[in-house]
Parts: sequence; C-alpha cells; structure tokens
Amino acid sequence: MLDWFRNRSRLIRAYYYTAVVEGEEFSPVKPLVDWLDYNGFSVVTKPVKRFTDGQGHSRIKGNMDIEIAVDMLELAPRIEHAVLFSGDGDFRRLVQAVQAKGVRVTVVSTLKSQPPMIADELRRQADAYVDLADTVGDWTRTRATPGS
Repeated sequence: MLDWFRNRSRLIRAYYYTAVVEGEEFSPVKPLVDWLDYNGFSVVTKPVKRFTDGQGHSRIKGNMDIEIAVDMLELAPRIEHAVLFSGDGDFRRLVQAVQAKGVRVTVVSTLKSQPPMIADELRRQADAYVDLADTVGDWTRTRATPGS
C-alpha cells in the first residue's frame, strides 16, 4: 500500500493508530504493530482504558480520534495532500480545518459494505473519496493457488 501511494505522490509519512492492552503476555495486535513499524509506518499507540458500563459489564475503550486530529493539524502546514483512512463522521470538522489550511484531503473508506462504513458528511467534505473496495486488490497479496 505504501508503494501504491509512493508511486502516485511524494509520501511524507504513513501513520497507523491503535490502542493496545497493556500487561498481557500476548496481544493479538502486537505482531501487526511490530510489522507495520518495521515496514515504514509511524505507529501511534496508547493503552486501552478499562471501565464498567451501566449494566456492570467490564469494557475496554481505545479511541484514537484526538491523536489523529492533532497529527493531521500539526502536519498541515508542511503538506499539500492528506489521506485519511476512516469513515467516521466525527472527522468531518477535522477535514474542514485541514482544508482551510490549504491541504487537499482524500478519504478512503467504503460504501460497498452493509452497512456502509463511511458517513455521508465525511465523504461530502473530502476533496476526493476512494472506495476501499475498488483498490483493495492493489494493496493485498495474491495467495498462491495449490499446485502453482
């Protein structure tokens, strides 16, 4: 995927944001985070927060919205184009603020799932929209078929 963007633009930085569970001997996200870090992504993590919901169930929460917003706004004076992989309508105002600084914003998500994974207001705010379903073949490895 990074090569796809490098071939089409001057890639400055690719961030990957995720919350991690601390204190566990094995975290299912750890191999992914290590691979991304080793393969050119700037990985941003923070510990999940544990809480009890209104029904007394233990839950975990790991929202990275603020980290994404701060990084985009900090980079805005030094870039011409940002690509946001998200469908979260909460990012509409962030996209608008970055655009006001002269940065074009492309949003990557999908309308081709049930339910669609992009909020209409975010898609409309973006300068360009790329449907993940249309490009995923460019970003995935082909699996070897038996006998090949």
